[in-house]
Formats: sequence, C-alpha cells, structure tokens
Amino acid sequence: MPQDHRPTGSVRILLAEDQGMMRSALALLLGMEPDFEVVAQVAAGDEIVDAALLARPDVALLDIELPGRSGLDAAADLRTEVPDCRVLILTTFGRPGYLRRAMEAGASGFLVKDGPVGDLAKAIRQVLGGETVIDPALAAAALGAGPSPLTPRERDALNASVDGATVSDIAAKLSLSESTVRNYLSSAIGKTGTRNRTEAMRAARRQGWL
Repeated sequence: MPQDHRPTGSVRILLAEDQGMMRSALALLLGMEPDFEVVAQVAAGDEIVDAALLARPDVALLDIELPGRSGLDAAADLRTEVPDCRVLILTTFGRPGYLRRAMEAGASGFLVKDGPVGDLAKAIRQVLGGETVIDPALAAAALGAGPSPLTPRERDALNASVDGATVSDIAAKLSLSESTVRNYLSSAIGKTGTRNRTEAMRAARRQGWL
C-alpha cells in the first residue's frame, strides 16, 4: 500500500521554474489554495537541493530543462537529501524518455504545463496521499516507446558534445581516453540511427533520453 505523506498543517511547496513570469503565476495560483504555501522559489536546477534543505517543503514542483542542472538530476538528489519531500515534475516537454527518467529518479508524478491549475492542485494532494500521478497520454506513449537504448556513458558523451566541443574536450571533461569517447559517440550515433554526433544529440533529446 502507498505510504501517506500528507502533512498535518499547510502543504509547503517548492517551485523550480526558470521563467520568471511562469514561476510567479504558479506561486500566485497555488497560494490561492487554502491549504497550500509556497515556501521557496528557484530559477536554476543547481539551487533546488539547497533550497529544499533550508525550506523543508512537502512537495517540490520541478521543471526539467533548467539552467545549471536538470530537474531530473535534482529529483534524484532530493530523494536522498530530503526524503520526506515528494517530487512532482511539471514540464512543457512531455517526452516518454523524460517520464521514464523521472520515475527512476524517484518522482511521484509527471504532468505537462498545459493542464488547468485545478488538476495540479489535485495532483499535489494525490502525491501527498502516497499516489503516483502521471499524465495519461504521456504514460501511454512511454509504454510504447520502450526504454532508452543509450548507456549512461553514451549519454554523458552526447551531453558533453554541446557547443562544438571536440573529442579532446569531451575526453578531458569525462576523464576518458579519446578513443573511448569516439567509441561511445559512434555507438550512440548507431543507436539513434543518425549520421553524426550533433544529429544523435538532437534525436536523443527529442526522445527525452538526455
């Protein structure tokens, strides 16, 4: 049976959203719920864990693509650092690969931003009640898409390929030999059915594998 994490007082919420207008609007709308209190707001992924340790929220609403660090990576750390905090991913990018990674990171829910705020409030209460809440259309797509074919090291190599990084740059960043990096990139290109690492990176991002 799912464990009930519902707090006895008001629900303390942390918001992680890099768009200031969206973050302010969410804080305002959630603050209108009689039992909700937004106790922390951050604009970058690398600020999430520190803010949660300070504010001790009951629920963290995390975007995925944030400056500094992915909300998915932060979700995994919250599970360790602030285990009583439920994580709800709220994103524009409803990609099957993102959903799988969110669940692996310990998230309790995954919603896209185009839904009504009433559904979000309901989802917050559901995850506090021990339920897992997932956008139905995205759940169906994830089941059909299957898991990511990329290994963790192949993902690292593709992620390190941004901004025109050379193989030498990637090798230095990942503390690997250049030949090993070439092997990882070649394997990732083959698995994504693309012609080069730039195309492979784009294809993997479209699927939510990065």
